[in-house]
Amino acid sequence: MSNRTWQKYDYKVGNKIKHSGITQDLEQREQAHQQRWPGGHIVQVGRSVSKSSALQWEETKEKAITPERK
Repeated sequence: MSNRTWQKYDYKVGNKIKHSGITQDLEQREQAHQQRWPGGHIVQVGRSVSKSSALQWEETKEKAITPERK
């Protein structure tokens, strides 16, 4: 039996996805992202999954975000 404790998520500010990722703690991850992108929120994608499934999703997720220039 797999340990389904991982969540997939999109971090959005308004209607724009700023980041997509995986975590075991959505609240903590949201607070961390709010340091970089204030006013945003996390939207969970699907249900909780195993770590291997979450990593596979993260690797294949099509990013609609262009990395910001420094």
